[in-house]
Amino acid sequence: MNIKKHLKAILCASLTVTLCVPLCAYSGASDEKQSETKATEAASAVTDTAAQEHRKVIIDTDTGADDASALILAAKQENVEILGVTVLVGNVDLEQSTKNALAALEIAGCDAPVYKGSADTIDGTVKTAFSVFGNDGMGDADLIHPQKQAEDGDAIDFIIDTVKNNPGEVEIIAVGPATNIAKAIQKAPEDMKKVKRIWSMGTAGLGPGNASPVAEFNVYADAEAYKIMLDSGLPVTVIGLDMCGGEAQWTDAQFEELAALNDTGSFVAASFGKIREFYKSNGSEDVMNCDTLAMMCALYPGFVKSTVNTHASCIIEQGETYSQVIFYKEGFTYDIVKNEFDCNVVLVTEVDKASYFKNFMDAIR
Repeated sequence: MNIKKHLKAILCASLTVTLCVPLCAYSGASDEKQSETKATEAASAVTDTAAQEHRKVIIDTDTGADDASALILAAKQENVEILGVTVLVGNVDLEQSTKNALAALEIAGCDAPVYKGSADTIDGTVKTAFSVFGNDGMGDADLIHPQKQAEDGDAIDFIIDTVKNNPGEVEIIAVGPATNIAKAIQKAPEDMKKVKRIWSMGTAGLGPGNASPVAEFNVYADAEAYKIMLDSGLPVTVIGLDMCGGEAQWTDAQFEELAALNDTGSFVAASFGKIREFYKSNGSEDVMNCDTLAMMCALYPGFVKSTVNTHASCIIEQGETYSQVIFYKEGFTYDIVKNEFDCNVVLVTEVDKASYFKNFMDAIR
């Protein structure tokens, strides 16, 4: 998550605030109010059965410290089968992202395959966040010594083949930019229609951004890719930055508790060293861990408390609003925009922040 760039105002910007294959832990088997209710019930239907159902997931990651802890959380879930981890450039370059993913899986005791994906973005540019996560993305704490290597196959082909061969069963949990997913959609749009759901940690939600006042880093890193994903019509659930603040942030005392828990806790705590320094330099003693929170939204029954159905539009014109995502609420009448869109995007609007850190600690004990 970087904190700078220049972005451009457009006509719709004023609408934003209004809402405009291996086993790891798996052990076995309208009006406005109606719109909110329907979306919340849909999310509940997903999460309420999560503890009982066998979940087949692909995790797509630009592995920094927050992604690594999300991988570890997923690997510790007894009902979750991680079919593969697909990596890409983002927090760090592709090679480092791959090593970080391998190391995180090893510390979690998970042998899921890792596939290398995009080394650049849809338009060929690369935006990284070394200043936030350290040069290795993991706090520069000498943590990354994986024993395994990535698979020979390509991440985009792996995504397509896995979704195609498991129609209606595979969920993609994306905790980085959308480049791999966008390339899969471009290459095999019909096959990708067989995905069960895409969960995306991205956008500022209905709050401020971190790459700019209106943009979040995962979207900013490849806004063109994020637009392709949103415009595809595929079912997407978005968890924005606005879900990660307040009581969801991890404190110094919690990091100390985490470090003292066990080797896994110590690994996660050490990996956050650089980002903790970054937050302190910006006047905050507490730290967001959005990727792990997004993973919990996808996998934990009842953690998502409220959602709303939307049409989501990603701004790709250069300027002050570049990579801002505008949400048009299903069933809402706007003054200057006909709200006749497909509403394929569920936006998470409330989570159980109070249980977040405890849930994570319980998972890695």
